[in-house]
Amino acid sequence: MTYEEALSLLKEYTQSESLIRHAYCVEEAMRCYAKKFSEDEEKWAIVGLLHDFDYEKYPDQHPYKGAEILKEKGLDEDMIQAILGHADYTGVKRETLMAKTLFAVDELSGFLYAYALVRPTKNLKELKMKSVKKKLKDKAFAKGVNRDDIKKGAEELGVDLDEHILFVAECLQKNAKKIGLEE
Repeated sequence: MTYEEALSLLKEYTQSESLIRHAYCVEEAMRCYAKKFSEDEEKWAIVGLLHDFDYEKYPDQHPYKGAEILKEKGLDEDMIQAILGHADYTGVKRETLMAKTLFAVDELSGFLYAYALVRPTKNLKELKMKSVKKKLKDKAFAKGVNRDDIKKGAEELGVDLDEHILFVAECLQKNAKKIGLEE
């Protein structure tokens, strides 16, 4: 599957601007980590882009329904396993670096996007770790974001949480226009 085909599939199944924006955020974080790890950037970007594509139409069957659709479309098995593994409740183990990275960036990307929106600058430039950690402790802020998954994701990926937060924030800021955080 090409990136263009993946984008078309995302837009076929997803109407919500916020969910499309989240897909872009996760895509960009996956792309940055793929580059850092010398992996296939387009392949990792596609996984990030499609990880929640079925959520809007099949919320009770997510990500299982998406995996079925992606199998029919011929997506590589390691990509499908990564997508299944991003949801702990599936019981699918995250065995590849790609799967671990997807899990590590998913919740964090959503949190950082929400964090950017409440900043006076509406971006992630000059991010203050102390401020991020304060917001992470505030359960009322971005309450849909699972904080335990953010911590667990960094642990599984084998990266320091602060460094992980800064890396993903820098990646998202570099792609601010695409993800809706215009400078």
